[in-house]
Amino acid sequence: MKLFKLGFVVLASAGFFLGACSNQVSDSSNTNSGTTETTGKTETASKTETAANSKKISDHSQSSKGGQVVETGKYHLELVPEKEDGATHLDLYVLTGDKHETVSNAKVTADIQAPDGKLHTVPLTYDALGKHYAVKLDKGAAGQYQVRINAVIAGDQVNGRFNFNQ
Repeated sequence: MKLFKLGFVVLASAGFFLGACSNQVSDSSNTNSGTTETTGKTETASKTETAANSKKISDHSQSSKGGQVVETGKYHLELVPEKEDGATHLDLYVLTGDKHETVSNAKVTADIQAPDGKLHTVPLTYDALGKHYAVKLDKGAAGQYQVRINAVIAGDQVNGRFNFNQ
């Protein structure tokens, strides 16, 4: 009986220890991830990192929109794909500076590679009410789409890589 109680205490302690460690491990885990890439910098956007990015952005008086984030130079790009009427609506937030101010004068295109390998280039238009760039994609093949954002902002070339599932 003493051996049973000792075993139970050891098992409970190990469970408590692993539970406490799992919070630290989950910050660097790679579950449900999509890789985003910029020149010289690669980030992995996961649910955990999105929450971390949300906290980082809120320190700059701007809340995250829940999308994949790429920081490139002085620019912050955030892509939010949303399913809409059997299609996919892409919202791209382009922000700059320490306060993450909206950039409204960029020329933005997206190179979108479908799961079958076909590449399409589409322009994104600025939505002044939503303070973001947007495009609605027709329903395509199911699977993962790769997106390369190309933005020209006051002569600066800004690129970001994202992905989404349709």
